[in-house]
Amino acid sequence: MTDYGTLTPYLTTKRERGELAFWTDLPLSSCCSFKIGGPADFVIYPKSEEALIELVQLLRAREIRYNVFGNASNVLFDDAGYRGAVIFTSGLCGLTCEDETLTAGSGMPVTSLAVAAQRSCLSGLEFTYGIPGSVGGAVYMNAGAYEGEIKDVCRSSRVYNPVTGEVAVYSGADQRFGYRESAYMKAELIILSSSFSLRSTDPAAVRARMDTLMQRRVDKQPLDFPSAGSVFKRVNGFYTAKLIEDAGLKGMSVGGAQVSEKHAGFIINRGGATSSDVHRLIECIQNAVRDKFGVEIQPEVRTIPAL
Repeated sequence: MTDYGTLTPYLTTKRERGELAFWTDLPLSSCCSFKIGGPADFVIYPKSEEALIELVQLLRAREIRYNVFGNASNVLFDDAGYRGAVIFTSGLCGLTCEDETLTAGSGMPVTSLAVAAQRSCLSGLEFTYGIPGSVGGAVYMNAGAYEGEIKDVCRSSRVYNPVTGEVAVYSGADQRFGYRESAYMKAELIILSSSFSLRSTDPAAVRARMDTLMQRRVDKQPLDFPSAGSVFKRVNGFYTAKLIEDAGLKGMSVGGAQVSEKHAGFIINRGGATSSDVHRLIECIQNAVRDKFGVEIQPEVRTIPAL
């Protein structure tokens, strides 16, 4: 059992000062879009960049394990929970607009960012409307949909490096965006905020595009069930969801986890699904697609072990 020493008194003091919120032994199923996961030792919501940085410094000094998330919409937590501190950045949600640049805190939902852009008569973020993640999460994994990707609009990001203790700005090629990857995935960097270069345009046209894309989501995706979004990465030359469907896997279930009958690229939680159910279903899907088509498909959902 980890000795947390003075961590709880520290967090309690910070909570009393209004600098963060925290819970102990909180089920992670209540904190993520998949609605799966056992209790974490600590779940912490810093309310500012300063509170986040100070917290991470403390955890590192005490050698306490931690992970930082935005909205945990592309995450599968373990049934056994998490030994350490799970940190959520939803308190970092500031927004500024200067000319054609929007800058948002990493905890802001990307759907809210898309709405803010539209209200500021700016175009470029319509594809993010309806994505359930946060700004930080979207930049971290170079989220994309409907022919758009974060790399197309992300000008720069301010990041905290917990190893060096420095705050730096990554911009342009420094961000090393690729398909569902970025420089932030390959280093211990915590995204604090990101800036997006957009285009001035008619807000009515932006709204119409957003509404069209949202309707496509409603029509094609199983939004009425908990999930972590599209489970598998795209394979060059193939539509992964079609491979899964053509392998006859739509509706296949393991425990409470099921390949969506509406969109085969989604695994949904039909009720009571465990991380073990999801892992076994992912393995079944991979094996079936490999056996039938000779194609290897890889998950894009992040799996977070308990220990």
